[in-house]
Amino acid sequence: MPSKRLLALEKGKDTAAISVEMSSSRPLPIKAIQIFMRFLIMGFCFSIISVNRYRTFVKKSVIAEAPSTYQPCFEEASSIESWIRTQSGLRHAMNDTELFWRASFYPIIKEYPFKRVPKIAFMFLAAGPLPLAPLWQKFFDGHEGLYSIYIHSSPSYVAPFPPTSVFYNRHVSSQVAEWGRMSMCDAEKRLLANALLDISNEWFVLVSESCIPLRNFTIVYRYISRSKYSFMGSFDEHGPFGRGRYNRNMEPEVTLSQWRKGSQWFVVNRRLAVHIVEDVKYYPKFKNFCKPACYVDEHYFPTMLTIKVPHLLANRTLTRVDWSRGGDHPVTFGKSDITEEFFKKIFERETCLYNNQPSTICFLFARKFAPSALDPLSELSSKVLGF
Repeated sequence: MPSKRLLALEKGKDTAAISVEMSSSRPLPIKAIQIFMRFLIMGFCFSIISVNRYRTFVKKSVIAEAPSTYQPCFEEASSIESWIRTQSGLRHAMNDTELFWRASFYPIIKEYPFKRVPKIAFMFLAAGPLPLAPLWQKFFDGHEGLYSIYIHSSPSYVAPFPPTSVFYNRHVSSQVAEWGRMSMCDAEKRLLANALLDISNEWFVLVSESCIPLRNFTIVYRYISRSKYSFMGSFDEHGPFGRGRYNRNMEPEVTLSQWRKGSQWFVVNRRLAVHIVEDVKYYPKFKNFCKPACYVDEHYFPTMLTIKVPHLLANRTLTRVDWSRGGDHPVTFGKSDITEEFFKKIFERETCLYNNQPSTICFLFARKFAPSALDPLSELSSKVLGF
């Protein structure tokens, strides 16, 4: 039998094991748990601060290395007012590509959700000064809100118009335009595109520095605004100055039977103006294959619009010219030509169709008038021109 001492030792072992087991299962002290939680919270906060600082550092580094070059061409449209507001000046940072794209926006819904007074945009395509500006000033006086003015001249020309003039600050950003070349059509598209930025402009009249109005503003506004058609000459001329200028490299976009000729001095409505500035299909053909002695300004717009919207053209111009002396340019009228009899002959010879009905008013403008014609024109304007 085991001795009493051995039994005592074995019993002591069991008691110690039970004691150790009980002590290992005892919960941790509350103070130790609190200290552990504090370290855990501090570690979490530190990790958040570190992540935020890293993100800020990365963002600043990216901005410093690659600054943004984005500059909006126009103010973001946050309301309808920002779309319809008319700019006081015509200077902007858009190039032609951006300008034509912006101007091609066209409202499909015909009813405007705001009060809109339709205006006529008078677009002056000039080499430099406007020597007949005083006569046009008389024409425009008293009709504010019904017209707007745009001038395209040589980039180096600085206009001397005072703030009281209707022509003050009305020059668009321009480029050199050469007679008979595509740069002339580019200038006309530039005028149209700038005018289209004003949502109130409904009709667009292209005139030169040698043009004059033949009627007063009221008649001109009524005649244009009530017309069912746009006024652009578009004729199929079979001679050497018509079909003789056609280049077969323009096929298949433009065929010989579609080739047209007309005066560059047009009056178009907003729909056709958009057709002109948005065109990228026919433009390359005319630029590459209609060069002197093919004068692109006489063929590009008439041909393109006849292909796209022939039913909207009146097939005549509203600007009278005199080709009776022949040559590459019409007759220029000077001081000695300006008499009452001169205008009487012009008006008596008029006969045409207006909205498919016979009319004795066929021309609203005329050219070419020399600077010397200004004084007699100013003296006779109230009597023979009505303003």
